[in-house]
Amino acid sequence: MLGIALQSIVAGIVLLCGISSHAATPVRKAVIGHAALNARVAPLWVAEDHGFFLKYGVNANAIFIRQAPVLVAALTAGDVHAAYTGGTTVLTAVTSGADLKTIATLTNKLGYDVVAGPNIKTAKDLRGKKVGVQTLAGTVWMGAMLGLEHLGLDAERDKITFLVIGDQTVATQALESGQIDMTVLDGVFSRRLRQKGFNVLAELGKANIPFSSQGLVARGATLREQRDLLESLLKGLLEGVAFCLSPRNKPAVVATIMKRLKLNDPASAEEGYQDVINGVERKPFPVVDGLRNIQRLMKLRNPAIEKFKVEEMIDDRILRQLDASGFIDGLAKQYPAK
Repeated sequence: MLGIALQSIVAGIVLLCGISSHAATPVRKAVIGHAALNARVAPLWVAEDHGFFLKYGVNANAIFIRQAPVLVAALTAGDVHAAYTGGTTVLTAVTSGADLKTIATLTNKLGYDVVAGPNIKTAKDLRGKKVGVQTLAGTVWMGAMLGLEHLGLDAERDKITFLVIGDQTVATQALESGQIDMTVLDGVFSRRLRQKGFNVLAELGKANIPFSSQGLVARGATLREQRDLLESLLKGLLEGVAFCLSPRNKPAVVATIMKRLKLNDPASAEEGYQDVINGVERKPFPVVDGLRNIQRLMKLRNPAIEKFKVEEMIDDRILRQLDASGFIDGLAKQYPAK
């Protein structure tokens, strides 16, 4: 169950969504929830700020819900119409009985930096140390596990302990205070730590590790009963992606990142912009290998997950139809990459 406070916030936003300056044309209302707070949410924020959802007939609001399980509860209860979230969250929910489908995946590879304290010079120095994550078995935990694997380490063998700390902002503070020895962060957060003498042991975005990260997710019932609404939301999001990936819009995208992440340092926002440019797909088709990587790690805590067919989580028919119609290619011409 959602808390009363969250229900009130969502209800209030839905009510506000009903107010439209286009009185002659009925505009549908929708709420998109997201639990991540990083630069790769920029396409969603840009689509909202620049009126792209409204352009396709939906007055949509993006709301931040701090914990992924609460976001899933809101989605399954129908309190939000779609979620901008990762494959980890979806697979956890689906294997527990939720009827959720991934419509599009904007990021299909791991993009974190492995960041360690000033006293950690090499991967071997992490043996017996503490790693901070947001939740056990969550996306950041998986990023940390894959980061350790990339560095040739094994958490169990090398006696590495995971501590539940919080989101990337909190994890950054924990690393600075010495509460933890390592975490994985987006470039927008790792840059500041690097300047302070902390060590980036690996830039996982360059390793091309398959991983299903930010994407658009909806209930199966919504796909069946409000397919046109989801198509409009996806169109708005795709235009947000195209806008972000066009170099001429860089100042606007950087400004959005600074505003939404409450950054004062333009150089940090620049790192976030690079995360978007290097990590977000113009044609965001879900990749099965990214989901299988998640499944492989999840089965360490729940062996029964191995039997689940991750392909059944994907319903990208709307995206494929939009691609076949030339819609995405049309956006590429409107927002050229060069």
